[in-house]
Amino acid sequence: MAERHVLRILVTGGAGFIGSHLCERLLEEGHEVFCLDNLLTGSRENLSGISSHPRFTFVLGDACQPFNLEVDAVAHLASPASPVDYHRFPVETMLANSLGTHNCLELARKTGARFLLASTSEVYGDPQVNPQPESYLGHVNPVGPRACYDESKRFAEAMTSTYHRLHGTAAVIVRIFNTFGPRMRREDGRVVPNFITQALAGKPLTVYGDGSQTRSFCYVDDLVEGLVRVIQSDGLAGEVINLGNDSEMTILRFAEVVREMIGADCGITFHPLPEDDPLQRRPDLTRARELLGWEPRVSMEEGLRRVIHWFRERAV
Repeated sequence: MAERHVLRILVTGGAGFIGSHLCERLLEEGHEVFCLDNLLTGSRENLSGISSHPRFTFVLGDACQPFNLEVDAVAHLASPASPVDYHRFPVETMLANSLGTHNCLELARKTGARFLLASTSEVYGDPQVNPQPESYLGHVNPVGPRACYDESKRFAEAMTSTYHRLHGTAAVIVRIFNTFGPRMRREDGRVVPNFITQALAGKPLTVYGDGSQTRSFCYVDDLVEGLVRVIQSDGLAGEVINLGNDSEMTILRFAEVVREMIGADCGITFHPLPEDDPLQRRPDLTRARELLGWEPRVSMEEGLRRVIHWFRERAV
């Protein structure tokens, strides 16, 4: 680990679900944090607990527009990240991951800052290898309905690795697997808020396909711990690292767990599986354990208890 000292850190997309948790944690670590967000899918409410913090600055702006800040580190999280969002904003998604990534890398190059790209397990597409190691090159449809996200993230990775090779930028690519926790929007279309809000309302849970597809769910605090370790660690330039939880579960079983924990007397309805929806998703965490000394600590059940409580408090 690097010697602990105060860093000036830019978090793009810092008003989003993961970004806001990262901003909070970086402040707890003693750093100065700049949050750049255009609020396309983020929310000022996510930052309400830190908006008046003396080491926090919110900048209403778009990563796709050039900007200048004196920073020591850049964490580029700006991009719609749920299928509902990137289907609604496909061009904005592609621009955030292309122009936005370029602008952030240029800032890192000019200031000598270290750079973290928040990539995604979606770069693996519908994988033919399980679990997915960082060496797996993926199985992605470049012209399918998810391509605006999948392929723009793959482009972002190519741009990041090019800056590392060409300019020596201290860049690390983190591939984030399914993450859940407080501040997920109930309407964002991902399975955790879908199931919880449906069960709390006593409505049938919507399962796509036959529910045999698998996911592994990482609680947001664990994910953020991994991101912070990347930002604060030396010697990681050029690395690609999976972060997520490697405990795998079918979506049908996950639906049953949510119903049981909420005590909901509701059924399950089955809908056609969306095109290119991956059938398996589980990270190989060997590299994260070796390079970061990191692994997930919060069980899915404990994480669900926390997020169910959060949704219950905001039920309308």
